[in-house]
Amino acid sequence: MRSSLPLRALPLRALPLLALTSLALTALPATNAAAGSIGDQRTVTQPTLPGTCTTLSATLVAPSSRTFTSSQESAPPDTSRIQSALNSCAGTGKAVVLAASGSDNAFLSAPLTIGSDVYLVVDTGVTLFASRVASEYQASSGATCGTISSSTSSGCNAFITVTGSSSGIEGTQSSSGSQGSIDGRGDLDVYGTSSSWWANAQTAKNDGKSQVNPRLIQASGANNFTVYDIDLVDSAKEHLYYKSGSGFTVWGLRIKTVDTALNTDGIDIDSSTDATVEDSYIMDGDDCVAMQTNASADEYLTVTGNHCYGTHGISIGSETTYGVSSVYVDQNWIQGTDSNGTESGSANGIRIKSYSKVGGTVSNVEYADTCMEQLKYPIEINPYYSSSTGSNYPYFKSVTIYEAKETSSVSSAKSAVEGYSSTYPLGLTLEDVSLDSNSYTAEYANVSYYNSTIVPSGTGVTSTSISGSGSVPSCSFAGYPSL
Repeated sequence: MRSSLPLRALPLRALPLLALTSLALTALPATNAAAGSIGDQRTVTQPTLPGTCTTLSATLVAPSSRTFTSSQESAPPDTSRIQSALNSCAGTGKAVVLAASGSDNAFLSAPLTIGSDVYLVVDTGVTLFASRVASEYQASSGATCGTISSSTSSGCNAFITVTGSSSGIEGTQSSSGSQGSIDGRGDLDVYGTSSSWWANAQTAKNDGKSQVNPRLIQASGANNFTVYDIDLVDSAKEHLYYKSGSGFTVWGLRIKTVDTALNTDGIDIDSSTDATVEDSYIMDGDDCVAMQTNASADEYLTVTGNHCYGTHGISIGSETTYGVSSVYVDQNWIQGTDSNGTESGSANGIRIKSYSKVGGTVSNVEYADTCMEQLKYPIEINPYYSSSTGSNYPYFKSVTIYEAKETSSVSSAKSAVEGYSSTYPLGLTLEDVSLDSNSYTAEYANVSYYNSTIVPSGTGVTSTSISGSGSVPSCSFAGYPSL
């Protein structure tokens, strides 16, 4: 735990892990107010569970293999009753609760849809398992789900698709910290084949093609959507994808997927406004949190008090065409290894990435009070992320990194501080930044610095000393919690 942080800023679930049991665990507001005009403009506090509309009792026991009988796998038995309950409870503002019944603690379902004013709540000790039958995810257009394709368009619907506003996916938490779980089973063979979703992704990468795998949760146009106190495990692709909405709250989420599982981003925020990701533990095979634009601008986003393990960092991009602005990334811990000790294949910390085919303006961004360890790329600001070209030039300006510390960097660790060109230079402030590996590449950047171990120079780079009064944070790291 960083000793320099005031008590008000400590993430709630980090406290028991770090033996600070004498402190009262009261609901604390998100720290976006400290950022002023940037970050989520809502006042965000810890969510509470909704009332219950109906409770469904489990009729299956979760098997140690995480696979069920052939008849159950081929026709998941819980699909219709969960979907019927969600439909019946829509508009109530209450929850469909998945509960244990004696030793029965599992639900097995094909893809589900959540409408407006309804919540899906998974009780502690209960797991909702996603179907392994690829055809059940098939979208009306795109490639065949479960295959490898030369097309970049996905043909899979998500396991859970959220279409309505004022809804959520939540869990209950026990006194020991365990939560309800949703298991995507991306590591297991697609039903009727001898290859897993993850193996398909690796084969696609090796062949220069695209995986056609389903996301675990996707919310599109779903304003005021909440994800709270739930575990997401082993998604076939991205775990939680939020697009074209306003009012997105993630709190107490735990994602656990090995960092070798390709394209299994933790949380993606796309073309949305007023979002907060707080107090969450995220381990996956791609970005910890990614902010991108594929339809409209991203703005007023807060990412605070989170732990990332073995990911590709807390990232902006690569798609920034419509603009990313007013982003506050505060009080996060980023570790380069997952819980198995495996180093991420792209161990980034603070990351902004794009390229001229999908670039745009990134402005008014602050990465504050960031603790990093065992990274290859502590700071990675890269406007040449792909060789694909176009006329959407990346323009990263008014980016601030302050109170950042990296320790135990891996061999040949190197940062990148790069603007696209002299016409589109990077505008960067480095204040109270301490890296234990200060190798870097730099070009086309206007840098202001105070108390920074990295002072960039290079083609088109101007570095100017400024005054300041802060300090480098003191960092220690918590292990990934037991699920």
